Amino acid sequence: MTEKTEISVRAPTRADAPALARFAASMPPHDLLFLARDIREPKVLEAWLSAQEQGHIASLIALDGNEVVATIAALSDRFSWSPHVWDIRLLVAPGSRGQGLGRKLLDQIITAAIAAGAGKLTARMTPDQTGAITLFEECGFRAEALLLGHVRAADGSLHDLAVLSLDPARAATRREAFGD
Repeated sequence: MTEKTEISVRAPTRADAPALARFAASMPPHDLLFLARDIREPKVLEAWLSAQEQGHIASLIALDGNEVVATIAALSDRFSWSPHVWDIRLLVAPGSRGQGLGRKLLDQIITAAIAAGAGKLTARMTPDQTGAITLFEECGFRAEALLLGHVRAADGSLHDLAVLSLDPARAATRREAFGD
């Protein structure tokens, strides 16, 4: 019987590239549909780590020993009309779900994004990812849009995309008023 290691959470570095590549390759393809870019591609992984180094995104990885078991990132397009909007992308390996890891990462990245000036947070996922939707809703996100046939899987099938959002100022006012 192997001894269970403690999960550590930290920002990714270039040294994590091989472990991140293994993590991305191990994820069910359906779980990756909400990402704007395919993190299984080496160029995309390189761009992510470069943006992290330059401070253009906030991201964290969760490690079980030397293996990545979850990732989260919050990013904003500083040059768009909506630099106040930060998109959150969370992935948890199937074997690590249901243990509170996603919530821990989400809480940390929300705090970091707000500290960095986020005025609105968004998250995207397919509507059948009910566990992820529940997690985000429990953290104050609300359904904002359903984009029909918005993503195309590698097999050509189309999938809807749910968009959830959180207004941090409104959420703080709600917590003060109602204590949730």
